[in-house]
Amino acid sequence: MMMWIVLGIIAAVASAVAVRHQVHMFQLNSYRHSTHWTWLGLHRGAWVPSVVVAVLEIIALALPGVGPSVIAWIVIVLLVITVVANWPRTKRAKKPLVFTARVVRLLVTITLLVAIITVVACFVPAPLRPPLVCLDFIAVPVWPFVANTINAPVEAAVRGHYLADAKRRLAAQPDLLRIGITGSYGKTSVKYYLTALLKSRYNVLMTPQSYNTPMGITKTIRGELRATHEVFVCEMGAEKVGEIAADCDLVTPTIGIITAIGEQHLVTFGSQDNIVRTKLELAQAVKGKGPVYLNGDNALLRANAPDQERHWYGLGEDNDTYSDQLAVSLAGTTFTVHHRGATYADLVTPLIGAHNIQNLTGAIAVALDLGVTEPQLRLQLKRLSPPPHRLAMSRQGDVIMIDDAYNSNPAGAKAALDTLAMFDATKILITPGMVQLGPRQDALNHQFGVQAAICDHVFLVGDPRQTDPIGRGLAQAGYDPAAMTVIADVKQAIAKALAMPSDRPKVILLENDLPDNY
Repeated sequence: MMMWIVLGIIAAVASAVAVRHQVHMFQLNSYRHSTHWTWLGLHRGAWVPSVVVAVLEIIALALPGVGPSVIAWIVIVLLVITVVANWPRTKRAKKPLVFTARVVRLLVTITLLVAIITVVACFVPAPLRPPLVCLDFIAVPVWPFVANTINAPVEAAVRGHYLADAKRRLAAQPDLLRIGITGSYGKTSVKYYLTALLKSRYNVLMTPQSYNTPMGITKTIRGELRATHEVFVCEMGAEKVGEIAADCDLVTPTIGIITAIGEQHLVTFGSQDNIVRTKLELAQAVKGKGPVYLNGDNALLRANAPDQERHWYGLGEDNDTYSDQLAVSLAGTTFTVHHRGATYADLVTPLIGAHNIQNLTGAIAVALDLGVTEPQLRLQLKRLSPPPHRLAMSRQGDVIMIDDAYNSNPAGAKAALDTLAMFDATKILITPGMVQLGPRQDALNHQFGVQAAICDHVFLVGDPRQTDPIGRGLAQAGYDPAAMTVIADVKQAIAKALAMPSDRPKVILLENDLPDNY
């Protein structure tokens, strides 16, 4: 009996180590069962070895003549294999596991389940003990699903309480102007730009970072909304149909901004039509309450224009508000905006890249319509900086770093390369490629490779599922293989890029940086 207690404890400890990594990935996958199942299918190395070995050990333990010492060694081998298989691939996570109340509840539930199995294994008939001990190992990849399902009623109650409280707080401020922003890309940039422009006239609250889900928005409202706030600028994200509508049900926006519709999160959306339908949920929410501002340069938005009060913005002259006469330098961009019959010439911003000016044009259109004056506009434009990791430019001696690490869509990647092409310098690209593009992922990374041929050197980082098609695209464009380096780590690539000899200034573009679950 004592041996089984010891072995049960060993199994429980090994499971706990392995489960921590699984719960971390489950959190990064937004606690979505379907997303995490997909992740498990793509990362079988994180669980298949321990499951296969556990099944083999169960078979071995069922053979006659297996003594206690053999059983002990079998369990120890299982422990080692399980821990190694589930150990995080990086020593330091880019986004560590956050021990939120939900994660704590998940871990407590899993611990109780493992404890129950361990205790039961000590008291069942001897032939049943080996399978039960091994079950701790076999169940490692499914514990998050099991625990999340068990906890579902509690999570629903907690979620309902927080959402109701957030709605109550918003209802207490009926004069609060609420602006919803969504899009396949560009929404975070527009959020930052618009907030900066409006702060010249209003007391503004914006959802921070990527707090663009109902619970993220709720956290912002409950933690930061004050009676003195006059405007709430709310980013709204989605990976499935209906999720923008859920954000709108919470926030009840009266102004909407849709930045673009493109190929992103195709794995979860399933189709381009579903992406279009979901983004237009914001337009439907503000219909009859206020205008929706739309990126008129985006073909999919033009083709699916909602029938309501709307205002087009962009770089094309066929928009209601448009920018032209762009002049780019290392100091930023000078441009002119045309808005409702007025012309605002020689505007200056530190931002670079045509798509940044496109996004900025949308923010300017809304700000001017809400009463921001020309002097206020000019002053705020000069003070603007890009959101973190979105074409953020910094200088290290004669090297310019362009950090576009948060970008992960084809249109944004092309825009970043267009920005890189404007520099008279040695152009270096560092990228792991793009993910979550469904069946189009290979083709779109291949296309990215063709476009990347404008670079003097390309570092392809990490998983060949993304980097191989980029390499094929470069080859198709006639790119010199000697100018392409396949490397395992972004930091190594940056170090090598900085050390590369060059008789000209260097510009290094970091395009996308995949999260820990990729």
